[in-house]
Amino acid sequence: MRIVVHGQQAFGEAVLQKLLDNKEDIVAVCTAPDKEGSPIDPLKQLALDNNLPVHQPASWKTPEAAELMHSFEADVCMMAYVLLFVPSEVLNIPKHGSFQYHPSLLPMHRGPSSINWPIATGAVKTGLTIFWPDDGLDEGPILLQKTCDIGPDETLGDVYFNKLFPMGVDAMIESLDLVKQGTAPKVVQDLSQGSYESWFGKNEAKLDWSQPAHQVYNVIRAANPQPSAWTTHDGNILKLFDSRVGNGKGEPGEVVKASGNEIEIAAAEGSIIVSRVRADAGKVSAEDYIAETGLKAGARLGT
Repeated sequence: MRIVVHGQQAFGEAVLQKLLDNKEDIVAVCTAPDKEGSPIDPLKQLALDNNLPVHQPASWKTPEAAELMHSFEADVCMMAYVLLFVPSEVLNIPKHGSFQYHPSLLPMHRGPSSINWPIATGAVKTGLTIFWPDDGLDEGPILLQKTCDIGPDETLGDVYFNKLFPMGVDAMIESLDLVKQGTAPKVVQDLSQGSYESWFGKNEAKLDWSQPAHQVYNVIRAANPQPSAWTTHDGNILKLFDSRVGNGKGEPGEVVKASGNEIEIAAAEGSIIVSRVRADAGKVSAEDYIAETGLKAGARLGT
């Protein structure tokens, strides 16, 4: 089966490596255009290392892009972590169409921050979907789904790199096998059972110390490592990373402890105990931050 691999970054690289290991017939690799000053995309590098043709259209909405896909004479296109929109007239050119990875249980959490949102809302389960994309936003029929737990202390990085990434690579290969067998399903999504959610960005990662401590903690987990939960100290942004829920008491945002390697900040119904932060000097331990700034109990954050 003639395969086009379309993707980028480490996930696309891992899918391509698995296909190479399986000695699949890869006729083209498509990835995003290079960014000036940035390292070469690992998917592109792996393709070049294996003498595979690489294509990097700036847009897939042009007649030239459609002609490019036609030129591959592909049986299927595997879309692994694709950020550029690809219209249906291009998606449907391969003989068996195109299927794509999405790190949520569609139709839940459609959109670009589908791992952040379930953690931020305190969900205990999430998963991934391999689906047949169309012109909607993550709305195409479902081919395959896998679920996983979200541990009470797991961060965005934990859930993605330890669970959704390796599961997703395997699910892409499993989906290809189903396509080869002619048994790949197309289950229409019930969009009323989910919603589209935009970026979990800086505004969403801002900490509100008047919220219950467990909710503040969920936001910190959901934003670790990106986009990074943040508050302010003396008017400067302070990003919080490694943390846990405590039972300290004080006014919202009040530092109730700043000693050893712990900064404890009061929230509603408890507190947040932080051991690693990032300020202007970069990511440092709480102990170093206390020493550098003279932070003391009684200081207020977020004001």
